[in-house]
Amino acid sequence: MNPLPLLLADLKRHWGGALAIVLLIAVAVALGVSVSATARALRQGSADAARSFDLLIGAPGSQTQLVLTGVYLQPAALPLIDGRLLADLAADPGVAAAAPIGFGDFHRGYPIVGTDAAFAQRWGAVPIAEGRMFARRDEVVLGAGIDWPLGTRFHPSHGQHHAVEDDDDEAAHQHQELTYTVVGRLAPQGTPWDRAILASIESVWWVHGLPDGHPLGTPETRLGPPWDRESLAGIPTIVVKPKGIADAYRLRDQYRRGGTMALFPAEVLIGLYQTLGDARALIAAIALGTQVLVVAAVLLAVLATLATRRKQLAVLRALGASRAFLFLLIWLEVEGLVLTSGLLGLGLGWAGAAALAGTFAARTGVVLLVEIGGPEVVLVAGLTLAGAALSLLPALGAYRTPVSTALRG
Repeated sequence: MNPLPLLLADLKRHWGGALAIVLLIAVAVALGVSVSATARALRQGSADAARSFDLLIGAPGSQTQLVLTGVYLQPAALPLIDGRLLADLAADPGVAAAAPIGFGDFHRGYPIVGTDAAFAQRWGAVPIAEGRMFARRDEVVLGAGIDWPLGTRFHPSHGQHHAVEDDDDEAAHQHQELTYTVVGRLAPQGTPWDRAILASIESVWWVHGLPDGHPLGTPETRLGPPWDRESLAGIPTIVVKPKGIADAYRLRDQYRRGGTMALFPAEVLIGLYQTLGDARALIAAIALGTQVLVVAAVLLAVLATLATRRKQLAVLRALGASRAFLFLLIWLEVEGLVLTSGLLGLGLGWAGAAALAGTFAARTGVVLLVEIGGPEVVLVAGLTLAGAALSLLPALGAYRTPVSTALRG
């Protein structure tokens, strides 16, 4: 006998309870899938954002804060290092390139980052998608995430304010002596720099009344290296591209002394990943415990339902159904609910992780690529196998109940 018609008829009759069971298990599965997929995407996205930053040099302090501000553009008041280090690095035979990064000004909530034209394009890795690179101190290029038209003119404002063009608070802090003009837009990078306004470091120094790294009387079209060592102002951080691995470690050791701090962003990220991993493990354990409790509750509900269906099953036996038929009928019903719940939870978990990734990208600029991988499939497969094992209990109960006992009951 084929148990599927009876199975479908029973599910149709009790569709409300079946739907509740499926949704309950699916939500528990979705929690675990979402945590796992989001954590993996966060690690990959943050690592990709730091790929162009081989070595960071800043003032002694928090290494994590230096990475968060220098790489991910999280606002913070970093202490300055002696600007003459920039000229020293440019003259070092082990340095392929060194670029200053300066912060402090904003417009409409977007940070204005001062650097040189070479690093703005990641030393050739990020092309100009529209317009051209800045060539004067009053010109800027936009990250791909800022949709202002070319030719837009604005005054920079000191400090972060509301992202509204005519906001009174921002207007009160504007540098009226400098008017920037948007001349270009970079290709997307999938990093917080997509939401940054890139200007020459000279303009950032000049607008704050500091030496701009060039002798007095230098025209505004003179930007970037070579620098005048005695005309360099303080710098929050310098990003260095070493020529080789040995040079990278030598420079890191060299600039960990003498009032500076040097680090590989990857080292700091490993520590952050470990903290993230601990939190993820805790949340995953909670999610797993929730799934076990939900499946156990479902099993109890099935056992309770089975007690009310004992006479129905006995009638089937009396009509000629074998014990194996009843066993298969109950097992397929419970396992089918668990399997459907797992697949639905997999989809809901991916959707939840994608929603979290979109929110995170909108706030930080770090693009997270959410994918369902091996850990999520293993999670659902484990739940399915656990459901297959647990569903043996009600199936065995139906198998072992004598017909006469069930009919008398």
